[in-house]
Amino acid sequence: MIGLAVMGQNLVLNLADHGWQVVAHNRTPNVTEKFVASEAAGGRVMAAYDLQSFVSSLSRPRRILLMIKAGAPVDQQIDALVPLLDQGDVIIDGGNSLYADSQRRCDALSEQGILFVGSGISGGEEGARWGASIMPGGNAAAWPLIEEIFTSIAAKAGDEPVADWVGPGGSGHFVKMVHNGIEYGDMQVIAEAYDVMRRGLGLRPKDQQPIFGAWNEGRLDSYLIGITADILAHTEEDGTPTVDVIVDAAGQKGTGKWTVVASMDHGMPVTLIGESVYARMVSALKPERMFASGFLGGKVDTIPDAADSVIADLEAAVYASKIVSYTQGFMLIASAEHEYGWRLDAGTIAGLWRAGCIIRSRFLAQITDAYRQNPNLHNLLLDDYFGAEITGAVPGWRRTITRAVNAGVPTPALSSALAFYDAYRSETLPANLIQAQRDYFGAHTYERVDHPRGEWFHTDWTGEGGAVTSGSYGA
Repeated sequence: MIGLAVMGQNLVLNLADHGWQVVAHNRTPNVTEKFVASEAAGGRVMAAYDLQSFVSSLSRPRRILLMIKAGAPVDQQIDALVPLLDQGDVIIDGGNSLYADSQRRCDALSEQGILFVGSGISGGEEGARWGASIMPGGNAAAWPLIEEIFTSIAAKAGDEPVADWVGPGGSGHFVKMVHNGIEYGDMQVIAEAYDVMRRGLGLRPKDQQPIFGAWNEGRLDSYLIGITADILAHTEEDGTPTVDVIVDAAGQKGTGKWTVVASMDHGMPVTLIGESVYARMVSALKPERMFASGFLGGKVDTIPDAADSVIADLEAAVYASKIVSYTQGFMLIASAEHEYGWRLDAGTIAGLWRAGCIIRSRFLAQITDAYRQNPNLHNLLLDDYFGAEITGAVPGWRRTITRAVNAGVPTPALSSALAFYDAYRSETLPANLIQAQRDYFGAHTYERVDHPRGEWFHTDWTGEGGAVTSGSYGA
């Protein structure tokens, strides 16, 4: 293990608990010394204070797990290690690296005979210590060398460890990126439900806590719903809800943005995750929002309907939006699989998210079953179970959005999910007018309903444009 921050230290302890001999190294020697002398004292952990002694301490083929900051530090660490390694040794990047970087590293190290793995590891501090969701991808020859290690320290869904080979190149980190994007979406959807109850119904945190607790006993049973109930129950020493003393400006580390950028590169409408990323950006404009609240008026109207009916509809809206979020995430994964020539199994990926990770939830078992029963399932909404589930949730979903809009409570994630659902099930959309506009101002051409797809036409809309069409630029 190289890197002894929170995740690295807890993974070392997890590995040692499962009988593995671990050599630990950190760029700051006193961190290594303190860790081995305290948390890891008396166990199966050995300290190494320089790379030469670190590498020399490992049996061949060496298996080295990096838990360090993504980006240049990973490249620098790999560059320092490679001269000390032999062909067949394994380097595993367990951080949140960009999948394109993992693809590049895998290709470059393969040429030198080093087996590279880019592995998503989800579950935070608790998962690292007691069982995480592990999503490795890269050089397939590495998997037999690390499979037993990873499956031993992974969380379990029933008796099944949530650690399995994802695919080649950067696929492991791509899947982890999408996981994190879905995490952004789930958190935003939950926050919007909290806001509807808080500002629309006037429910205090202690009033909302049993609602989220009850949701966590039903179809919304999930890690994030569960911790939301815990958060809302927590108070300061004077009784003030802790959530009320936290500044409403959300941070982000980049994986949500990467998901949105990737969705644009692949032409996949990952709208809910996109709105969740933008919602965090809006939240970060705290000083501007404070001024605008006075200038534009920040009053929110009370929702007049009975609280019980509002909450029931809100639960339906959250559930339906979560289905859309996972649908869009798997659409993006399928597009990447096609684009990069990866052979990815959606059932396996969904199975890896059933335990250990931040987005673990009850309905991931149904998603896993849907893809395992029909490996050729094109879209999760076209599965019989999920098609029926989302259709049943639609009336409450629509009423929730209507109430929020009328009250002035922003629900960008819930609303964008509904808009996607309505667009996806529409046989016709107004894109024909957009194509006409593009052809009018730029001669970009269009297809016609009375001709086969793939035939392109241009209209001289003004009588002065002629027959020349554009093939050199787009708008």
